[in-house]
Amino acid sequence: MGSIDSDAHVIECEATFDYMDPEFEHLKPMVVVRKSNIAELDLEGRAQTEYWVIDGKLQPKEGNIGSNTSKESREMLDVQARLDHMDELEIDVQVLYPTVFLRAWTQNPEIEYALCKSYNRWLADIWSKASERLRWVVMPPLLQMDKVREEIKFAKENGACGIFMRSLENERPISDPYFYPLYDLAGDLDLPISIHLGNGSFMVHEFYDHDSTFSKFKLPTIAAFHSLVMHETPSKFPKVRWGIIEACANWLPYVLQDLRERFDRRGKELPDDILGENNLYVTCEVTDDLPYVMKAAGTDNLIIGTDYGHSDSATEIKALRLLRDKKDIGPEIVDKILWHNPSRYYGLG
Repeated sequence: MGSIDSDAHVIECEATFDYMDPEFEHLKPMVVVRKSNIAELDLEGRAQTEYWVIDGKLQPKEGNIGSNTSKESREMLDVQARLDHMDELEIDVQVLYPTVFLRAWTQNPEIEYALCKSYNRWLADIWSKASERLRWVVMPPLLQMDKVREEIKFAKENGACGIFMRSLENERPISDPYFYPLYDLAGDLDLPISIHLGNGSFMVHEFYDHDSTFSKFKLPTIAAFHSLVMHETPSKFPKVRWGIIEACANWLPYVLQDLRERFDRRGKELPDDILGENNLYVTCEVTDDLPYVMKAAGTDNLIIGTDYGHSDSATEIKALRLLRDKKDIGPEIVDKILWHNPSRYYGLG
């Protein structure tokens, strides 16, 4: 049985934005380097010496970088190097997510569209060099919903297997009706909505400016899961699959119980299989108490990723191999998490 890495990353580089239309050339992000030889450390203890300048704002370029990956591999400067490393890690397929765009980066619709379009064409080019093994999620320009259809249709035709969202977008929760046209399109094109650990709200990010990514990214992502179920959003779009990516899974029993109690107070009853009935999938981690999680959430909607290219609390580059070595879950469940479930979630056949 094969293995699908359901959450791997690319690290954006100058080449990412070489696909920008000439009319947007003046919007191209720049890289700046600190003059001081002393690197700034973030709250996770990661050094920051290089930054992107996007829409006049500094965004860290190299803070969350995994030292166990090569620059050529994580920046996709050498696709074969990435494939060779996947072979070493016993990974058959990786689904690629962005890095710099995990946080809020612009409120300018023109800049967002220009950068999304360039990023999507960069990923399409990467996919064309290894279409059987490298899949990706499309970045929709959500500040201009009239531009979303053309980008997602292009992506679907060029190897995308999901639609990237963050827990908050444009200062809106993802249950907001503003996004309903996107969800209709996702259902029509058979592409899941992949809500990756992150935060597209400048307000929330700045509020937690001096806190770790637990406050900035993880809690809003868990809240997004809760919001989807509370607002019964999945039932409004029954053809759509939903993913909560890179937030671990140990929180699931608590959140599912909280939802049951809230629905009970509303005189409503949730199904026994909340994840299955709502087409909701969650990435787990090898450090999760998986028997505890599975007792509450079942085994059919869990997937797993390595967080390839990064170096944070969710990163385990050998996660897929380590899952096979776990003694507290059976091999048939491991096969579900590594292959059957992600194949169904991403529509990989």
